Amino acid sequence: MSVPEPFMTPDPQAVADSNLMDFARHVGMSGADYDALYRWSVTDLEGFWGAVWEYFDIDADTPYERVLAEERMPGARWFPGATLNYAHHALRNLADDAVAVIALDETGSCYEVTASRLRAQVASVAATLRELGVGPGDRVVGYLPNTPHAIVAFLAAASLGAVWSVCGQDYAPKAAADRFAQLEPTVLIGADGYLFNGTAHDRRDATLELAHALPTLKATLLVGHVGLPWPSRAYPSLVVPWEDAATRTEELTCTPVPFDHPLWVVFSSGTTGLPKGIVHGHGGVLLEHLKTLGLHSDLGPGERLLWYTTTHWMMWNLVASTLLTGATTCTYDGSPAPLAKPGVLWELAARHRVTVFGTSPQYLLGMAKFGIDPSVHDLSSIRVVGCTGSTLPASAYPWVRDHVGDRVLLASISGGTDVVSGFAGSAPNTPVWAGELSAPHLGVALAAYDDEGFPVVGRVGELVVTRPMPSMPLYFWNDPDGSRYRDAYFSSYPGVWRHGDWITVTGHGSVIVHGRSDSTLNRNGVRLGSADIHDVVERLPEIAEALVIGAEEDDGGYWMPLFVVPAAGVTLDDTLREKIRDAIRTGASPRHVPDEILAVPGIPHTRTGKKLEVPVKRLLQGAPVEQVVNLATVDAPDLIDYYARLGAERRDRSA
Repeated sequence: MSVPEPFMTPDPQAVADSNLMDFARHVGMSGADYDALYRWSVTDLEGFWGAVWEYFDIDADTPYERVLAEERMPGARWFPGATLNYAHHALRNLADDAVAVIALDETGSCYEVTASRLRAQVASVAATLRELGVGPGDRVVGYLPNTPHAIVAFLAAASLGAVWSVCGQDYAPKAAADRFAQLEPTVLIGADGYLFNGTAHDRRDATLELAHALPTLKATLLVGHVGLPWPSRAYPSLVVPWEDAATRTEELTCTPVPFDHPLWVVFSSGTTGLPKGIVHGHGGVLLEHLKTLGLHSDLGPGERLLWYTTTHWMMWNLVASTLLTGATTCTYDGSPAPLAKPGVLWELAARHRVTVFGTSPQYLLGMAKFGIDPSVHDLSSIRVVGCTGSTLPASAYPWVRDHVGDRVLLASISGGTDVVSGFAGSAPNTPVWAGELSAPHLGVALAAYDDEGFPVVGRVGELVVTRPMPSMPLYFWNDPDGSRYRDAYFSSYPGVWRHGDWITVTGHGSVIVHGRSDSTLNRNGVRLGSADIHDVVERLPEIAEALVIGAEEDDGGYWMPLFVVPAAGVTLDDTLREKIRDAIRTGASPRHVPDEILAVPGIPHTRTGKKLEVPVKRLLQGAPVEQVVNLATVDAPDLIDYYARLGAERRDRSA
């Protein structure tokens, strides 16, 4: 089978100068291409991860006995005997006067935090937490926007061996409490507010409400971010101003903890029931993020990363981990495309000479649709545009080339909060095929499985990982027998991680992501990808957003409607419907043409931006709202009622 022509191939000199090739030389594979490195990384797990440990000079307080003492899933035992601390590694690789963090916001303003100042603030906040009774294993939680305060608070907690968790302040206090109350935290750190689309949102009352919902708190640290004064309130615990907590003169000491000591708890989107608390360890995150950021993204001293995220999306964890590589990380508070300045992220990337620019498919498609031209700025410093959160359609690739740079590596990435990293993406020496992820990541034994559990190539299958990764969860919070953890990933193929994505591994080694396997369209026995339809329809200027679902009906029928949000000033009429059908026939296939095309006021998403395909399907089938979705996790809860009513009306008509 011939290999299709790549959309782009890497520059040979850039490849030769990359950290990845330096790593290859380090392990005695100087002439190896990516495929050879990858095969070694998944056939010799101990050799590969031991080499990652050596290459990045992990500074352990006690040595490990063996790289992988027990290979099983779940329950792999990595680096037993080793003690270390994530925070120590995050703070060790920058010279005192180097810029560690650049704080940006949607107005274009900024300030810089040097490495020496960052270390001093972390030491001060850690000392404050210690005096408040925080020690190894205690939980510290943040109700914070994406600012340096969040990074300082996280590193301070980690330095003590405490367990960190954070969510953004666009979450209502009840939604935040649904997460944090499970952890029984000792300290809450909350900000006065955040910026979004030209408005400073006051979250002082929300912080107070959240504090009252957490009965285990000993103290609440109050951060002044948007300049709103903290009035005297009846907090349920001791109140400490951030200025008092972060301005002491202290020596930083990091508590050594075992390799698998809990570092943070990240939460699932929680579309039904309480969000699941996913626990990752110091050592696993340290190695996985050094591999991902240091080798795949080629970050190191002198580089800068700007990735748009909120604190409750897993990408914030990688924003913080950028410090592990000695590179500078940028925090950003605000809308990614504020009305007053929709291209502000590109302007900031140019001004601050950003090396790796990270975003989502929706952002890139929106920039193209609304005519934003980043090339009015000097973007010559950008060498990687990372993109994750959903499938990046092939149509976005020429736009990035034409408007950002023809030598920019467009790295579409697929991963998950579950492993707080990527399964597949790109590397400095991988070709890029439009609409495809270049290859599985190093150390990720990825495959596509059919229904019988056999690997398939060139055909659609379930994304599985057949050998353990160090950043797989240690456990779920409040899951003492591990049953919820096993059911989440290992019930379909025992001993093999099933992630829930539907992928094709191509004959040339790339990966095509079709969407979540639980939202698969299955029409007359033929599986169809919802992402393939969304890609085609959302390219049309008349359509702002689209959602297709496939619903099995009681009479054995199958209903596949397409819901569209027309662009401003556009009405969905028969002419536009036929244009949509023609576009789907041509851009996907005749099988992809929906049964109906319906105009709707909006598409509901999780707060991390994922379309709620399965909940909408279940609502249309008649499932009660309370069994389908936790409204606190939805960006527009009123839309849930809309789809529930739509389903009821359709069932009444067919009765």
